[in-house]
Amino acid sequence: MELTINHTIRTFDVLPETLEALMAIEIPQKRKGIAVALNNRIIPQSFWAETFLNDKDSILIITATQGG
Repeated sequence: MELTINHTIRTFDVLPETLEALMAIEIPQKRKGIAVALNNRIIPQSFWAETFLNDKDSILIITATQGG
């Protein structure tokens, strides 16, 4: 099973079931300042737990950073 995450193909033996499960793997320490798009559609964090993933989905993860 594979997902494209930030334009990089990632292969999983077992695909994370939800967007929330994927985010726990990808960015376990961060919960604020994150925007996620699934197949070019922004998914609010309040919907991550109920947003199911499918093989070949495309996910874009953007994190806020400090600095100028």
